[in-house]
Parts: sequence; structure tokens; C-alpha cells
Amino acid sequence: MTDRIAYKVLTADQFAILERDGRFAGAPVDLADGYIHLSTAAQLAQTIDRHFAGQTGLVIVAVDLEALGDAVKWEPSRGGQLFPHVYGALTKAAALASGPLDRDPVGGIRLPGTG
Repeated sequence: MTDRIAYKVLTADQFAILERDGRFAGAPVDLADGYIHLSTAAQLAQTIDRHFAGQTGLVIVAVDLEALGDAVKWEPSRGGQLFPHVYGALTKAAALASGPLDRDPVGGIRLPGTG
């Protein structure tokens, strides 16, 4: 794949762990599946709608996939699309930017670091 940046949606508590410890081992679904689920920019809105509907206080973290190296594997998931999965911890060093989940006036997701 060519995407260099992917996104992880975290609860406020999960984001606090990343900030405090410098690493995040994963949400309950990540731990159960054995890898951290990420989404590309094009996949993010559907991921949020499907897995985080109705939740508040969410944070989006932009992740530098190159910084995670061989821990990133592109694997088929929803509808056969390839998703970036991280086999290991998400590190603060790989987090390029973060910000609260916010939608623009037409329902798109405002990506962290893009204003």
C-alpha cells in the first residue's frame, strides 16, 4: 500500500494512556484480535459510523505507518478492503497529530493536523 498515514480512534481514557505511557497496547477489540486496528482517511468515516456511533469524547490519532515499520500489515477486512493493522503497540513517537473527533458541515471527518 502507499498510504503513509493511517488513523486510530481512541476514547479519552485510551488517549490518556498513550500520552502517559508513550505507548498504547490496544482497545479491547484490538487485544482480542491480536493487532491494533487502523483506518485510512478514506475508511475512517465508515469505521466511526460502524464502531463508534453515539460515543462522545473520542480522539483521532494520525499515525505514521513508516515509523512503525514491519509491525504494520495491510490485510483484508470490511468488504475486502485492505486495512492497516499494527502487530505491536502504537507508540507516541508514531503519532503525528491528534485531535477530538469532529465532523465538518457535510458529515466528513476533520483529520487531526489539517485545521
